[in-house]
Amino acid sequence: MSVNHQPTYKTIVISDLHLGSKGAKAKEVNEFLKAYSCHQLILNGDIIDGWQLKKGGEWKKKHTSFFRTVLKMMDRWDTEVIYLRGNHDDFLDQIIPLKIGRQFSVRRDYTLKTFGKKYLITHGDIFDSITSQMKWLAYLGDMGYTFLLWVNKWYNYHRERQGKPYYSLSQTIKQKVKAAVNFISDFEEKLVELAIAQEADGIICGHIHKAEIKQINGIAYMNSGDWVESLTALVETHQGEWQIVQYPDFDLKSELKEILSEPLSL
Repeated sequence: MSVNHQPTYKTIVISDLHLGSKGAKAKEVNEFLKAYSCHQLILNGDIIDGWQLKKGGEWKKKHTSFFRTVLKMMDRWDTEVIYLRGNHDDFLDQIIPLKIGRQFSVRRDYTLKTFGKKYLITHGDIFDSITSQMKWLAYLGDMGYTFLLWVNKWYNYHRERQGKPYYSLSQTIKQKVKAAVNFISDFEEKLVELAIAQEADGIICGHIHKAEIKQINGIAYMNSGDWVESLTALVETHQGEWQIVQYPDFDLKSELKEILSEPLSL
């Protein structure tokens, strides 16, 4: 379906939605994609959380609504959608590579060429030794992260009642714990090394839930963040500039109703 005016952005990259988990912000990402259109939408891994669904996670109507929104973008804006597998949706390995029509494909990674530059796009879990080599430990870490998100919701509910802004416990831990800082730095460096080896101008990833745009050794390192806590996306303007867009603060009161209605399940 053709339109007479231009989409908001040339490219939008989102990752780590974890649909099917209790921490997923499906409503917010739906509103984001309804507000911001694009020529190319890249779903960079962990869109569906297969790990949590196996452990008792719940697939809700709002999770299905996300894919309906994507289909509407394909129809209205002729948006090309590229779904890249992550470690939480590794079940996609069974069908990769898959192409449906001219607008939708499922891949392991993708090379984006735009404005004379070449960007490698991958979820990034292959450079995480725990998820790639010690999957049992990764599952254990996922349980701990799920618990931390549960604590984080209660903590921020009380902050909201006191008139205080949202505060991410897990992001603070990542920034202050030396091991976490070293892990992130090592993760970034490995991805940059891959970009250099492939003679690319930049690398675009997700996985670590930390939105970022910076230069490392002359290579553009970009991370789209996540839609569990930070609610961020990477966008490319029609002038070829890359930016991080963050969704406005979400309603903690409405979220509390879900917490009260759902028992903690690890």
